[in-house]
Amino acid sequence: MTRRDSLFRQQGRRFAVALFACLLAACSPAPEAEVAKPAMWLVADDDTRIFLLGTMHALPAGTEWDGGEVGKAIASADELILELSPDQLAAVGAEFQRLAPREAPLAMDKRLPAPALAAYRTLEASGAGQPFGGDALDDWAVMVMMGQRVAQNAALLPSNGVETGLTVQFKDAGKPIGGLESARAQLMMFETLDPATQRTLLTKAAAGAGDAVPTVEALTAAWARGDVKALEAMINEDVDAVPAARATIITDRNRRWSLWAKQRMTKPGTLLVAVGAGHLVGPDGVPALLEAEGFRVTRVQ
Repeated sequence: MTRRDSLFRQQGRRFAVALFACLLAACSPAPEAEVAKPAMWLVADDDTRIFLLGTMHALPAGTEWDGGEVGKAIASADELILELSPDQLAAVGAEFQRLAPREAPLAMDKRLPAPALAAYRTLEASGAGQPFGGDALDDWAVMVMMGQRVAQNAALLPSNGVETGLTVQFKDAGKPIGGLESARAQLMMFETLDPATQRTLLTKAAAGAGDAVPTVEALTAAWARGDVKALEAMINEDVDAVPAARATIITDRNRRWSLWAKQRMTKPGTLLVAVGAGHLVGPDGVPALLEAEGFRVTRVQ
């Protein structure tokens, strides 16, 4: 392996972490039960409180994450806000089927260099070995299929994820659940990336696919212990190398969500806003953006 191939593989491993963590929201031996303490912030003024909880969209069975301050926030919140409302989450599959196909098939061996193609094929053959059907899919959609397989191989399921658990609790309590985005808008983020950016992301993700399971497990562990510095490094650091992707997937959304929170602070009440943990860390995370606007932001867990 040349030095260039080695560096590309290292970058690919970290890109796989960032991309698969983002894509799990659009996807539909296990560890022992773990008590997680995910990071959470509170934005407050005299009559409004917004809890900002960083989530993992898919988790191992038995993970306990809703104790401590998170449990108190769930109990006190009047409303739950997710990236996608339950209705929109249910619409993701149909939107994916509409948007994912290419206008004309293109073989994966025409898209990926040999080392990345080999890692891609190994991932495709893993688990149940169901083919991804990548030849017929856009590059971003191939990454979704890869992300699903990585999650399955790491024993991470959306049914165990934070959003699923919160939805059950708020529905049982008769409290409203809203969303920040639509299913179509979330998938169009990837669909509208320019072809060169999509190909770069796919190549880097494929190059790191062999290490994706342990790195996603490391991401989950950092989330569980509330280690925001580790989360920032794993999710954000190397996405900087593809500015168009970072702007679309992370930065622009953080700005839209912080603007939404700023406007919502003008109304009284208590909300729990639960979004992917990568959107809440670093200098352009939602808590930092709101603090820069002059709001009182406190980490409460």
